[in-house]
Amino acid sequence: MEFGFGSMIEKLKKDPKTIVFTEGSDPRILEASSRLLASNFLHPILLGNPDEIEEAAEKAGYNIRGAKIIDPKNYDRFDEMVDLFCELRKKKGVTPEQAKKTLEGANYFGTMLVKMGEADCLLGGATYSTADTVRPALQLIKTKPGNSIVSSVFILVRPAATGESEVLAFADCAINIKPTEDELVEIAGEAANCAKIFGVDPKVAFLSYSTLGSGKGEDVDKMHNAAAKAKAKYPDLPISGELQFDAAVAPRVAKTKCPGDPVAGHANTFIFPDINAGNIGYKIAQRLGNFDAYGPVLLGLNASINDLSRGCNALEVYSMAIITAALA
Repeated sequence: MEFGFGSMIEKLKKDPKTIVFTEGSDPRILEASSRLLASNFLHPILLGNPDEIEEAAEKAGYNIRGAKIIDPKNYDRFDEMVDLFCELRKKKGVTPEQAKKTLEGANYFGTMLVKMGEADCLLGGATYSTADTVRPALQLIKTKPGNSIVSSVFILVRPAATGESEVLAFADCAINIKPTEDELVEIAGEAANCAKIFGVDPKVAFLSYSTLGSGKGEDVDKMHNAAAKAKAKYPDLPISGELQFDAAVAPRVAKTKCPGDPVAGHANTFIFPDINAGNIGYKIAQRLGNFDAYGPVLLGLNASINDLSRGCNALEVYSMAIITAALA
């Protein structure tokens, strides 16, 4: 398949979205915002002091005319936001004074803008940690009905000379440290659905150091059992496991290790046993396999909220903004 953002942009042109950037004065955010403003399919909201943001944009040479700038310290619906925050956190006994203090943080303030319907989606993390982006979302947006966790997927894309791109989905490489069998089932379902948005026809492999019983151990059992549960829950989804990575992607190896398996040798959506394996795996693909990595794309939330790497560049911000809005 040919990978690109064309189909997502066309979708957004028909139904433009509004996206909150929590780090409004960051040069990478400003560059991406200026590019978005030159089109008309995604409208940025920049959080921060208006004078500082405009000065930073002018200094860097980015045109952000038309961007909505909101200063958390001077917001006309702030009292309403505080009341709603207290209502959402009443089980924790949050007072208005505590709410006001918490909402000074752009990560919490931006998440509340999404909750209040002022924005469709949010992209943060250029300077915040993943935890600081995910925590407000968990507390305020919460998981979708039927979901018990938030998870993540990286979309790995390797352009080819033929114009076709190889597109893979890796989950969960950023959020869940040691997912249980049932959590892995949920991760697989969410990752497969997300892969479809990127044009991937998902073939799901639950990865291990064992292929269909060739190895032993509790980690093997976990992936074997998770694969079996996923097959039962998603009967229309091609799923196999547990599989070693070579058996999952190499037809010749699959023919030897698990002949006749419908996924082995052709997998494109990979479920890792834990965050160690997932994080290492996607970075090996990125650095040694020449794949571009988009993500982490957060899955399972009631709204589209995504996290940037603190090492991101402006192009990655622009790309992730389109992905985030397309998922909204």
